[in-house]
Amino acid sequence: MASHAVIQWSEFQQEAILLVEDNEDDVVIMQAAFRKAKIPNRLEIARDGEEALNYLSGMGKWADRNTYPLPVVILLDLNMPKKGGLEVLDWVRQQTTLRHVTVQVLTASSREEDVCRAFQLGANDYLVKPSRIETLVEMLKAWQSFTQFKVFPATPLASKI
Repeated sequence: MASHAVIQWSEFQQEAILLVEDNEDDVVIMQAAFRKAKIPNRLEIARDGEEALNYLSGMGKWADRNTYPLPVVILLDLNMPKKGGLEVLDWVRQQTTLRHVTVQVLTASSREEDVCRAFQLGANDYLVKPSRIETLVEMLKAWQSFTQFKVFPATPLASKI
């Protein structure tokens, strides 16, 4: 993790990205798309909203922040068991040590109420999952290209949130 207040592109590429996705096929597709798009970031996986909260809190198997670092970006599905993506987003924005983490909703839903609610809760972006892997790869390449010009706030290391 960067020791200063912002993360530049060279540091960003070394940061973890947390994918919160309950559909195993979508997880496998996203992992393949990350490889095809040549995104160097480590992709951590939480398979439902409850698991995401445990990861972000450093609870249970995610307690070791060297092995499971706080992410610089959360890619968040909305429709999940246990805790939905909007609940996760709301919780993240209430955590002092996570408020500045970039949360990008990545979901199949383009429902107006989901989009509006996600932004009301503090989503940084809302992306509708493409149905074809080739399109997903192109979307990730564009995202990576755009990300080169962004500056992200550094996430403070915290043993407990």
